[in-house]
Amino acid sequence: MQVWYASYGSNLSRDRFLCYLRGGQPEGASRTYPGARNQSPPQDDRPLTLPGEMFFAWESPTWGGGIAFYDADAAGSTLARAYLVTEQQFADVAAQEMHCTPGADLDLSHVLEHARHEIGPGRYEALHLVGELEGEPILTFTTPDPTALQHNSPAP
Repeated sequence: MQVWYASYGSNLSRDRFLCYLRGGQPEGASRTYPGARNQSPPQDDRPLTLPGEMFFAWESPTWGGGIAFYDADAAGSTLARAYLVTEQQFADVAAQEMHCTPGADLDLSHVLEHARHEIGPGRYEALHLVGELEGEPILTFTTPDPTALQHNSPAP
């Protein structure tokens, strides 16, 4: 199955995003990514606007600035880029964003049925179904509790 990964923040940059697939160190980053099991480029990518808002919290040890998160329940809109990838590539990108080693598949059945699925307490461990494009689901990930993060985290 293919999915559209709805990226926001630094992954709006295609070159930055490709480091999650091919492996490597993005310009300006202090971290090198191992890459996905399937290192093929996305089959397509499109600009996208998501309902909800992007916000910044904490400080990234990789970039030295704030970390971008997405709050699907907030008013407003978020500029995004959707990349058409395999389900396995989506799982490997999510793993790397969660500071885990890629290689384990994600069971997407819960998020596809219920629109949300928390898979852990980490920074990006909440999966969201944010729509459909050309018959394929649009998925993203963010913090499990954006409201708590926005109110309890020091400004970057």
